[in-house]
Amino acid sequence: MEAKAQARFVRVTPQKARRVVDLIRGRQAAEAVAVLEFAPQAASTPVRKVVQSAIANARVKADLASEPFDERLLVVQSAYVDEGPTIKRFRPRAQGRAYRIRHRTSHITVVLGQPEERSARSQPTPASTAVKSASRPAKKAAAEPTGDVVGEKAAKKTTAKKTSTKKTATKAAPTEATAATKGRTR
Repeated sequence: MEAKAQARFVRVTPQKARRVVDLIRGRQAAEAVAVLEFAPQAASTPVRKVVQSAIANARVKADLASEPFDERLLVVQSAYVDEGPTIKRFRPRAQGRAYRIRHRTSHITVVLGQPEERSARSQPTPASTAVKSASRPAKKAAAEPTGDVVGEKAAKKTTAKKTSTKKTATKAAPTEATAATKGRTR
């Protein structure tokens, strides 16, 4: 069972909130709440509220499905912070100038689940691995260049070298001419 909670338009910069969210990713839900309770960052308060809301959502989901609920089994499967809209203001400064002030907001999302679900999803099925191994040699054969392609690449390289030598030759001539004119004016 998976439970999700989201807090939108939180007045915390996404960069600061991501530092806090990185602390709890992969931890048990109760442990994540304890870590956020004593974290010194100001962004830990809204993140803790989102985790607690996700735990409450999991409890309600379990009650509706008539399943037993154990908070100790919940793990923070994913937690991420997206950037919200930026509120722009202006601050008056000296000599009639104005500096822009950006109040950044963030959308905090936490997904809780049980570890058994996560491991069952990530394991590939035997049929899909057989299909992948059969398709790999075909991809390698298609990636190998043929004789025509190699010849075309060599032709492209030689033309590129010719154009680069022409450019350097044309650049060298004006510099000599300008050096000669500088000598005449003095």
